[in-house]
Amino acid sequence: RAKDIAHLENLEKPVSRAAAASMPKNPRVLALFDVDGTLTEPRKTVSPETLSFLATLREKIAIGVVGGSDLVKQKEQLGDSPSLFDWCFAENGLLAHKDGVVIGQTSLVQHLGEENLKRLINWVLAYFAQLDIPVKRGTFVEFRQGMLNVSPIGRNCSREERNEFEKFDLANKVRETMVARMKEEFADLKLTFSIGGQISFDVFPEGWDKTFCLQYLPHADFDEIHFFGDKTFVGGNDYEIFTSPRTVGHSIDDADPMTTLKKLSALFDLPCPPSLTPPAAH
Repeated sequence: RAKDIAHLENLEKPVSRAAAASMPKNPRVLALFDVDGTLTEPRKTVSPETLSFLATLREKIAIGVVGGSDLVKQKEQLGDSPSLFDWCFAENGLLAHKDGVVIGQTSLVQHLGEENLKRLINWVLAYFAQLDIPVKRGTFVEFRQGMLNVSPIGRNCSREERNEFEKFDLANKVRETMVARMKEEFADLKLTFSIGGQISFDVFPEGWDKTFCLQYLPHADFDEIHFFGDKTFVGGNDYEIFTSPRTVGHSIDDADPMTTLKKLSALFDLPCPPSLTPPAAH
C-alpha cells in the first residue's frame, strides 16, 4: 500500500529538464525541418547555436531535414547533413538518406523524357528573352536530380541584387505571372510549380513536392511528425507538407531560425539560446 502511494506521488511530480534529458530517445516522434528561413537565413549558413540545439534535440527525438536544393547546396548551408540528422532529404526527398546511408534516388529525366525536358527548357529561355526586368545575370535554369529551378534574374546575382529582385517581384508578380503561363502551356505534363526563396521557383512532377519524402517515413514507425517551414502559404514550397494529414505543421512566418528554436523549446522542453551568431560571423 505504501509503495502504491509513493508511486502515485512520483507520477504527479513534474519532470525536471535534467531528468527529461536523461530519458531514452523517442524515435517515434520526428521533427522535420525546411532549410532556408527555418534552420538558416535564406542561402546563408547555419549558426553554431542552432547546430548545438539540434544535437541536443536529437538526443530526445528523431530529427530530419527536407530541402528543395541538391545535397551539395544543402551541405554548404548545414554542414554534413546526412550525419547531422536521422533523416536527410535533398531535392524534396529525391535523394534520401537514413542514418547517413542513401536509401533512395529518383530522376526527373527518366520521368519526363528528353523531348519533354527540352520543350520545357526551350520555352523558359524564350520567355526570359522577352522578359523586361531591371537586372539579369546568369544561370536562369538550374537542372537538378528531380526538378528544374527557374530564376528570372539568374542564380548568379549578388546578395544585394537578390534582395532587390525580391522586392521587385513582390510588387510586380514576375514569378507568379510566369508560373500561371507555364501551368497553361504544360498542362499535359502534370507539373507542380512551387515559388520558394527570393529569386526562383521550382518545377517538378505532381506529387514531387516535399510530401515526396514521406514515403520513406512509414506510418507504423511514427506517432508524430512535426514539420517546420516558412513558405507554408498556398504556392509556397512548404505548403503541401505543412498541410499534409501526416504532419503537425508549424509555420515560421518571419523566416527567422530563432523562431524555430523557440517553438522547439516550448514543444520539447529544451533551453533556447538567447541569440544566434549572425551569418557573417560564422
